[in-house]
Amino acid sequence: MINVLGFILLTILMYLGAKKLYERFPFPFTLPILVSTFCMVIILVLAGIPYETYYSGGRWIELLLGPAVVALAYPLYRQMKMLKEHLYSIIISVSVGAMVGMLSGLLLAMMLGIDKELIFSLIPKSVTTPVAMDVALAIGGIPPLAAVFVMVAGIGGAVLSPYVYKWFKIKNEIGKAIGIGCASHAIGTAKVLENSESQGAASSIAMTISAVIVSIIGPVLVIIFY
Repeated sequence: MINVLGFILLTILMYLGAKKLYERFPFPFTLPILVSTFCMVIILVLAGIPYETYYSGGRWIELLLGPAVVALAYPLYRQMKMLKEHLYSIIISVSVGAMVGMLSGLLLAMMLGIDKELIFSLIPKSVTTPVAMDVALAIGGIPPLAAVFVMVAGIGGAVLSPYVYKWFKIKNEIGKAIGIGCASHAIGTAKVLENSESQGAASSIAMTISAVIVSIIGPVLVIIFY
């Protein structure tokens, strides 16, 4: 019990410290989730603490992921008028983005000769963790590994998106939000919420539609390619 409470407290303190750092130095590579995750890994490695031991406390924080994702519906509700104006554009762009996200990972992994279980775990990498784990399990992947890929996609998108927007001269705020919601799910959505509620709403609906598409198309791609 002491270990569980200790790891919960350590995780919370680590995140709060990383958040303070981000408030002072607001750069993509100082995102709280990136810094806190990196620091936590270093602590566990140096202390020789197995992940399973840490997870005895960390899993209680993970349980809050579901309510946190549901809470993103609030800005979506407040921005419903704006979303209705761009509904068709959002549906089309998210559908294309979800397909590209799945196919790019699938085809690249096949070219590199990666094991099938790893590929099946990689396919749902761009949707929120609970959905990705369920999809991975349904198509023969490894749910915990799918969660790792989701984390990489989420943090990678949140960190690299400002540079991608700059390189490709993407200036439309709604377009930016849809892109990151489709590619980086809840982590990316939390990032764009810092900019405005309208971006958070667009990213939320992109994340939701993307999850539905991946749940339907993911198993179909496995049947086609395997």
